[in-house]
Amino acid sequence: MAASLHHLTFFFPLLRPPSPKPGNHSSRKSVSGTELHGATSKPNPRAIMAFASGKDTQEVVLQPGERLYLGMDFGTSGARYALIDKQGTIHSEGKREYPFYMSGETIDWVQSWKTTIFSLLEDVPVHFRPLVASISIDGTSATTIIVDSNTGEPLWRPFLYNESCPDALPMVKSIAPVNHTVCSGSSTLCKLVSWWNTEDSKKESALLLHQADWLLWLLHGKLGVSDYNNALKVGYDPEVDSYPPWLLAQPYSHLLPSVTAPGTSIGCLKENIRTQFGFSEDCVVCTGTTDSIAAFLAARATQPGKAVTSLGSTLAIKLLSTRRIEDARFGVYSHRLDDKWLVGGASNTGGAVLRELFTDEQLDKLSEQINPMEASPLDYYPLTAAGERFPVADPNLAPRLHPRPESDVEYLHGILESIARIEAKAYSLLKDMGATEVEEVFTAGGGAKNDKWIKIRERVLGLPVSRAMQTEAAYGAALLALKGAQQSLN
Repeated sequence: MAASLHHLTFFFPLLRPPSPKPGNHSSRKSVSGTELHGATSKPNPRAIMAFASGKDTQEVVLQPGERLYLGMDFGTSGARYALIDKQGTIHSEGKREYPFYMSGETIDWVQSWKTTIFSLLEDVPVHFRPLVASISIDGTSATTIIVDSNTGEPLWRPFLYNESCPDALPMVKSIAPVNHTVCSGSSTLCKLVSWWNTEDSKKESALLLHQADWLLWLLHGKLGVSDYNNALKVGYDPEVDSYPPWLLAQPYSHLLPSVTAPGTSIGCLKENIRTQFGFSEDCVVCTGTTDSIAAFLAARATQPGKAVTSLGSTLAIKLLSTRRIEDARFGVYSHRLDDKWLVGGASNTGGAVLRELFTDEQLDKLSEQINPMEASPLDYYPLTAAGERFPVADPNLAPRLHPRPESDVEYLHGILESIARIEAKAYSLLKDMGATEVEEVFTAGGGAKNDKWIKIRERVLGLPVSRAMQTEAAYGAALLALKGAQQSLN
């Protein structure tokens, strides 16, 4: 059995309130409050101590010998870092937007990511770098890179997380079990098969890596290592901790990386990077995870029945369950978290619909006038276009946003309540499929800021709903770095 994450439960309750989010473009914030902008910003060498933010700001003095843990999140448009201590207090955090490099008429994402990871290392305050004991990274799920197994250099442009390869889907469906997670055009396996069928040369020396794997390789130098969260969509079976026989029988199986648990120490930081940036000799690099898993870890939903609903452009839910649930028809699949399962699904409803109808200012003013304890009689299915994935699987489902009442307050109330009903139906479906029944919901994303919506959802779900104390995936990656450092001491 892979190494356990259960110890995180014990220090999560000790976490102090998170520090404020950093600014746009490139920014860094030590929790003493000093913010620095711009790619050429230099840390303040006079800063010796940090402060935990919140209502009762208090000095946090690092004790002699105390270590810090660095997590980096590579999202769709930029990357963030978070630096925490063993209690989970954030000492520094920052973000970078990806610089755009062009290769012909396409964006050279590999160069953008490579530049960004070293920019983030540069953004970590100089006085903290010698204290960093471990590093971990999360990346976007199913972002796939085919590299040379000898040099690590990409052999093909990256397949991005949302890129579909329908040409490979019939072949994948012919070898995989019915309704398996890989039976989706955007799965990592479909991307691998598409490349395999297109490329005529260099197949023998090729290696598949995920975005987080490749970025971590830049730091530790050992090619071919992944984690079982990233490897899920290439067909890895985390329940038996191996690739299934039907996948190993394929001619491209030699491209598959070795797999270990997220947060497992791989090796020490490469010497040239350590000396360039001033990290310690014993700083280790640990396997990562996907961005959504890292965000879930950050929300401290550590017990079965705890869930995180992300109210962004779409509505995504993740529920910690004692049972594994898989059904590609609904886009439902389970990631392993030690001896538990993180069951996920995503609806096309969400904040994108609200943005089409209201400005941010209107949303704020109209929400203030809603009575969240009063049920709305309006029954909508808010979508920006036809098609739904979960909890209803209907590619032709039409948006339903009429009739529209004269009152904008009533209209917004009806939309918010309708999205809450979809959320409730989603959790009910997961229960019907065999997942642990939801007991408490933490909320992340832009919709988490709307207090009236939280109260509406509490009433509709019949459950306690609250904002997640931390929602940044970089924070979850830092927790994995902490996990890896603790394991390497045992």
